Amino acid sequence: MSAAREYGLDEDYEWARPPAGGWTADDLDRLPNLPAHTELIDGSLVLVSPRTFFHARTLRLLENALLDQAPDGLDAIREMTVKLDKSNRPEPDVLVYRADGDADTGPGQTWFRPEDVVLAVEVVSADSVDRDREAKPRKYAAAGIRHYWRVEEEKGLPVVYVYELDPATRAYVPNGVHRERLKLTVPYDIDIDLTALAPRGR
Repeated sequence: MSAAREYGLDEDYEWARPPAGGWTADDLDRLPNLPAHTELIDGSLVLVSPRTFFHARTLRLLENALLDQAPDGLDAIREMTVKLDKSNRPEPDVLVYRADGDADTGPGQTWFRPEDVVLAVEVVSADSVDRDREAKPRKYAAAGIRHYWRVEEEKGLPVVYVYELDPATRAYVPNGVHRERLKLTVPYDIDIDLTALAPRGR
């Protein structure tokens, strides 16, 4: 039986009407016709607005740099969901994960476990400010993801707010605000020229 019929909904629009108790993390793989990059937060589907030029270029810069500089055993990828629990399956803009274990389950994989994620990165958009500043970092920290970056736009360039997990409190603590250059030693040696985001020819 399809998820649509199971919930008594039309195949084309079933995701618009949640069942009692909300959607579950597994529903994201079963619901047909979901818009791209749909997330699940507290049992509710979150639809994203169209990407801005800043957002798209920042994703490309960070993913490429994190991938190029990653040591053996780690990999970087963009826009894959993380199944935190039954009711939460957010999609970090970029994440770094452990590639030397069983995190990679094959070409049909759609999500990662939080224990496989080393770093989650969110690039703040106009419609994601509250989620990226408050809801998501709380959930990532509670799930044990050790590193979180929040990226915001300032004069056309990225500003990266870096956080590290305090294992005693299961909460993030600030670890620096970075403009123009992002240079860190955790979760591995990272050096990113943030001014490289400036449009070519300027």
